[in-house]
Amino acid sequence: MSINRTNACGTQPYDQTYSLGYQVHHEDWSPFPRVNYLRQKFLDRQYYIDVERLRLVTEAYKKHEAAPSKLKCAYAFENILLNVTLHIYEQDLILGEIAAPAKAAPIYPEFSVNWIIDEILNSPFEERAHDQFYIRNDEERKEIVELCRYWQGKTVEDLINSRLEEDQIKGSQLGKRIFQTNLYHYAGVGHLVIDYAKLMEVGYDGMIEDAKKRYEKLDKKDPEYGDKRDFYLSMIIMHEAAKKYIERYAKLAEEYAEKEEDAKRKEELKTMAINCHQIAGGAPKTFWQALQLFNFATTLIQIESNGHSISYGRMDQWLYPFYEKDIKNGTITKEFALELLEVLYVKMNNPTKLKDKGTVLVRNGRGFGGESLTIGGVDRNGNDATNDLTMLMLEASAHTRMMNPWVCVRMHENTPYELKVKTVECIRAGYGHPKIFNDAPAIKAMMRKGMTLEEARDYAVVGCVEIDLPGKEFGWHDAAYVNTPKMMEMVVNGGRCLDCGPHCGRWERCGAIGSQLGPNTGSLETYKSFDEVLESVDKQFDYWCDQMCSSLNIIDNAHRTLKPTPYVSAFYEDCLESGKDLTEGGAKYNGIGPQASGLGTCADSLATIKQLMFDEKRYTGLQLLQAVKDNWEGHEKIYALVNSSKVHHYGNDDDYADELFKYMFECYCRHINGRKTPRGGEYSPGVYSVNANVAMGLNTNASLDGRKAYEAISDNMGPVHTDAGSHDISGPTAIVNSLTKVDHSLATNGTLMNLRFPEDAVSGIEGRDNLISLIDEIIAKNAMHVQFNIMSAKTMRAAQKKPEDYKDMLVRVAGYSAYFVELGKPLQKDLIQRTELHF
Repeated sequence: MSINRTNACGTQPYDQTYSLGYQVHHEDWSPFPRVNYLRQKFLDRQYYIDVERLRLVTEAYKKHEAAPSKLKCAYAFENILLNVTLHIYEQDLILGEIAAPAKAAPIYPEFSVNWIIDEILNSPFEERAHDQFYIRNDEERKEIVELCRYWQGKTVEDLINSRLEEDQIKGSQLGKRIFQTNLYHYAGVGHLVIDYAKLMEVGYDGMIEDAKKRYEKLDKKDPEYGDKRDFYLSMIIMHEAAKKYIERYAKLAEEYAEKEEDAKRKEELKTMAINCHQIAGGAPKTFWQALQLFNFATTLIQIESNGHSISYGRMDQWLYPFYEKDIKNGTITKEFALELLEVLYVKMNNPTKLKDKGTVLVRNGRGFGGESLTIGGVDRNGNDATNDLTMLMLEASAHTRMMNPWVCVRMHENTPYELKVKTVECIRAGYGHPKIFNDAPAIKAMMRKGMTLEEARDYAVVGCVEIDLPGKEFGWHDAAYVNTPKMMEMVVNGGRCLDCGPHCGRWERCGAIGSQLGPNTGSLETYKSFDEVLESVDKQFDYWCDQMCSSLNIIDNAHRTLKPTPYVSAFYEDCLESGKDLTEGGAKYNGIGPQASGLGTCADSLATIKQLMFDEKRYTGLQLLQAVKDNWEGHEKIYALVNSSKVHHYGNDDDYADELFKYMFECYCRHINGRKTPRGGEYSPGVYSVNANVAMGLNTNASLDGRKAYEAISDNMGPVHTDAGSHDISGPTAIVNSLTKVDHSLATNGTLMNLRFPEDAVSGIEGRDNLISLIDEIIAKNAMHVQFNIMSAKTMRAAQKKPEDYKDMLVRVAGYSAYFVELGKPLQKDLIQRTELHF
């Protein structure tokens, strides 16, 4: 692949075609041999569990057992940075890992350890069906268990478990899985974007000087003096440690350079050392140094806490001044800038997170996850912000084609045609990136959270689809998953789980069959009108949202008590101003964002009830209830009917069903929005499941949309697809029309929509332009988000049969892309069953 040196927008023409879908036995995609080498080295490595962070953090906590929580965190962070083994990889140009080698997962005992001990002893990580991890030897396996035992009774999980009530437990992952709060129950929070622009301006020296000045001004008459003192001291200790850590890398690079015989590599290592010396305390002076500081700052956030979705903000905006200056000065070429970006993109895949087997059932993936990189959109004045880096970052994505970064393109009514084309060319390449966000509803949603118009215009994406204000918002996005079809079980069956016979015992998910779980708000045997059904939905949602949100408040407070995060808090101006850690409400905006899953399943279930039971009176409520209790066995006629076009289904531009989806959407948002958080903010509803709809389906009995027990529930904002077939049969325009009958801005924590086209549907200029036109329609009709899989079911089935030929085939799962052959079989099935659309 040659580079066009004369192109003024990136290095390649904006309409450069990269490929159409995945290519078996493909040649290297990057024009840079270094990048292809680093990419292949990453793919060839195995995933390991690394013991070093666990060893160092335990050592520090034992030494400082009596210290306040913030200072314990600071001393542990310092001990890690001063003593962890450092690595420089062959041909790499960017330094810094997460206190573990590439693709090795460190352990964070501060949050939870019981599951680690249990899985090592009883369910070995290397024997998982997917997402396996390996431990290097029996000695390290034994050491991990011994070190973790020290933490038993001292973790965030332990504190949470001691405070949860039975009514909260019974609906959670500890009980019947109507909602799942396990992400922050067992691990860190993350889901944030720091103020990278400020860091690039002042460097670590500027951050430390600011903290010292504020510390010196503290007044002992202030009743919060002690807490503020601990915050500033902890932040200073941690940022001073960061400086020393970067200097350690500078010294190591010098040592490597001294031994290096290749002249070119020797100069690269010398420059890397110079870069580290500069940014150890000072602000970066060059594009390369800015990228290096970015990587250190970001991976240090991940060393402090294993909260995922540590995202990169509007990188084409905050990084552009360094690029523009270097280009003007002639100190860098576009080609080398692109090579640096591609090296960085590959390196972004190194951070690896160990997750418990319950979480892995919900979400596949061994990467940290959620590292979104936002480009495009409008600036704070409402003008288009596209620049040369916007295009280069898309090129880097097309050339590397890896899980990370999760590139997000912001679009609006005045998005340049060239950016639309380049975005679609990347999408057509079939590796799942980028995803598209619509500025109008996203900005409206940000303003619903209390932000000014100027602030709202500066939003970035964190995680899968969550919209966030860099350096200002600690939104606790992705705080919980809500299985709304499980709530519907309570609606149709008097607050009880359905009896599906012997299957329930097999899956051990529903507990005692027929036992009272939620309030008895009526059942299909008792409802006299459809309004009573909707009233029951409202009451069940109110009850279960109470249980979930009160649980999340306990989890939030547990993090504040035991695992504050002074290092990352320092990058929030409001935390520095107030002397409060992020966990204490130091950010300007302090939300909690749980998300609803399976609303399509609920909408189609309601359509069945409304049409067949009340409007047409073809079946009684008892008949419908018995059909799902029997898992449709012996009720084949009804089963075929509800899965046919003779019953109204969401996703076909059918107002009958779409209004019911709108009701479910607004009902959930109404019961979440505005609730108060422990940090002084408000709850923020999201409507997305990522891939949790598959695991949730394994816990959900048959439903009146035509699902059988244990099938996946509907994904995200999408229509239903059951084993009997897809319910959306009217094409992509109909789906868009159904999707946009709701006000997406009500879901202030984001929405997610998947669309899948086989490769031939978007081939050629006509196919490309059809996809652009569809995106234009989505933008005009105010959907907040859309993402595409360009992959046929035929291709995915071929990968199942010969996985060795498709090892690096990425698929868009939901808010993220993953290697198809590494996914569990239920998730692969769900992806294959999603509707193939054609224009």
